[in-house]
Amino acid sequence: MPDRKKPGTARKSDIREANTRQIIAAAEVLFSEKGFNGTSTQEIADKAGLPKANVHYYFKTKADLYTVVLRDVLEGWEKDAEIFNHSSDPEEVLRSYIRAKMEHSFSRPKGSRMWALEVIQGGPVMGKEIRKALISCDVTVLQRIQSWIDEGRIQAVSPQSLLNMIWATTQYYADYDYQIRILNDNKRLTKVQREEAIEDVIRLILHGVLK
Repeated sequence: MPDRKKPGTARKSDIREANTRQIIAAAEVLFSEKGFNGTSTQEIADKAGLPKANVHYYFKTKADLYTVVLRDVLEGWEKDAEIFNHSSDPEEVLRSYIRAKMEHSFSRPKGSRMWALEVIQGGPVMGKEIRKALISCDVTVLQRIQSWIDEGRIQAVSPQSLLNMIWATTQYYADYDYQIRILNDNKRLTKVQREEAIEDVIRLILHGVLK
């Protein structure tokens, strides 16, 4: 027989999930705009529409909440990079990876900006964890890129430089959303414009590295 939760237990679980989601969403916005030190737990609670006590009930400290949000962003990016383990075709891998990174920038710009603030400041809250995650992911991806170079399947570029270029270009669309809007007649990019931007970035990077 399947394990069925009692109605009361299921309802509490749903409430917890909904409240946690609200708190994380509110925290992501505020941390991305004001940084860790500039954001208070009370502000997060107000934006989430919940009492401050609720925030502390689900997250013991502001640092705990900050870490959860950044981990969530990082996990999304790590998932994007899984394609490097699932295919050996450079065009397929790079096309898929760049598209995933671009779509993340459009769908979750606040998370990217929050990450950028943490990194620019030298990782004051999550420095050790960021370093460990980046190096672990970097090694896998760099090894795959180097294998393509060794096999003569892509241009002999620095694997790290290629990766840096992909990160910088794709995350620009999140971190510089305000600048993009200014240059787009003070309007957010339409769905069509976003797709054009994705294809442009893919085409330019692939043209530069594929043989």
